Amino acid sequence: MRWNMVVLASCLVTAGCVGGTSMAERQDENVQSSLQYDSVPCDQLLAQRNQVAQQNNLPITAKPTFSNPAMGFGPFMPDMRSKAQRDTDKASGEIDAMSRSIDRRDCGKPKKKDKFELPGSKPAQG
Repeated sequence: MRWNMVVLASCLVTAGCVGGTSMAERQDENVQSSLQYDSVPCDQLLAQRNQVAQQNNLPITAKPTFSNPAMGFGPFMPDMRSKAQRDTDKASGEIDAMSRSIDRRDCGKPKKKDKFELPGSKPAQG
């Protein structure tokens, strides 16, 4: 039994160390910076996020997910997800980054007034 565990552990190490194909490494790639979307106008970014969500059957609140491999083998576990699942996880990361940019810039919310007015008062006509 011990020999089987040694062989299994060495296989996992070998599979996980080959060219960035470990589950943990690939899942980390799904997390994107929201700063790349700050130069995109709000209306275009909202439309782009909604389109990515619709194409991948995801909510606009999607966030990247991470698996929880047993016994700390995460960096050594080979990525066994299907291509469809990898694409969905990548889209979740894109949606999350776009949403963070949208939230930070208050896109889609009414503009705040620059002038202070009392509630119920009307601006002077003149």
